[in-house]
Amino acid sequence: MIKINNLTKKYKNKLVVDNLNLEIKDGELFSLLGTNGAGKTTTIKMLSSLILPTSGTAVINTFDLVKNRNKIREIINISPQETAVAPNLTVLENLYFMAGIYQIKNKKKKIEELISLFKLEEVLKQKAKTLSGGYQRKLSIAISLINDPVILFLDEPTLGLDVISRQDLWKVINSLKGKTTIILTTHYMEEAEKLSDRIGIMNKGKLIEVGTSKELMKKAKTNIFEDAFIKIVESDV
Repeated sequence: MIKINNLTKKYKNKLVVDNLNLEIKDGELFSLLGTNGAGKTTTIKMLSSLILPTSGTAVINTFDLVKNRNKIREIINISPQETAVAPNLTVLENLYFMAGIYQIKNKKKKIEELISLFKLEEVLKQKAKTLSGGYQRKLSIAISLINDPVILFLDEPTLGLDVISRQDLWKVINSLKGKTTIILTTHYMEEAEKLSDRIGIMNKGKLIEVGTSKELMKKAKTNIFEDAFIKIVESDV
């Protein structure tokens, strides 16, 4: 689904993403992990065509990242770190507004599916700005699914949520696996371990390891995934 060759991003003299090479399979949930400043969000921004790479190439579902940006935008969506909702619209108005922007043919049916999937029935008439953090994140991710994206980018989807809200979103994300290719960034080790088919660890702009959680723990000689992550990053000198 995604094939990346030597993808690089520089800002002036700062190398943020350094010669990234990676393939992500159709229907896979691939997590990008790394400390702050490792290059995860910049990678997501490049792959979702929000910013252009300095050099290197990527093919997204047969489309070239630089030459076919408009085609790529038709088949992807992104739920950013910052909750992406219109604060003065109700939950239902937000969904209809975005369905209109994407020109969804059967808006009512699609919106009803999303309301059911994210359990939004109780808050449909509430303005988005009055929602709890958990409901705001649910609405933000629901909006990112309005166009049935082939590829979905989730940047820190459960940041700041309580345990119950996080578990609720994990169930939704798990239900999408296999049908939608998902690229997830997170700082929560448990989240990456529970949800991911494979995990890539970034450090200082480089992709230093890729594998399943079990493979990464075996490599680091530990049974605790968080310890494996720390060992792998600290050994990258």
